[in-house]
Amino acid sequence: VQLQASGGGLVQAGGSLRLSCAASGRTFGNNLIGWFRQAPGKERETVATIRWSGGSTYYSDFVEGRFTISVDNAKNTVYLQLNSLKPEDTAVYYCAATTFYFASDPKKFAYWGQGTLVTVSS
Repeated sequence: VQLQASGGGLVQAGGSLRLSCAASGRTFGNNLIGWFRQAPGKERETVATIRWSGGSTYYSDFVEGRFTISVDNAKNTVYLQLNSLKPEDTAVYYCAATTFYFASDPKKFAYWGQGTLVTVSS
């Protein structure tokens, strides 16, 4: 599977962005695709995951109800809606897919797209 992330940009605190991840090639039925982020000097962390079928969403605690992950199977695209953005959300955001049925650790995701930079100004 090949993944192409887009939608990042510069936004003021409190603003919104929608990230898109277009998949081509093989997709993995009920397995997982997710969004991850890496801020400068920090480790990559999981933001949210969802099954390709659209169920079983998972969010890290820091999301606090501000972000929503969704999938459009007709378009083979996964979205991450970012609302109420904070300066600490500034990071490169990546989408990734795995053949694991259960996973939240980025190390279990083998297929990665290039990142898209989200910058939140205060």
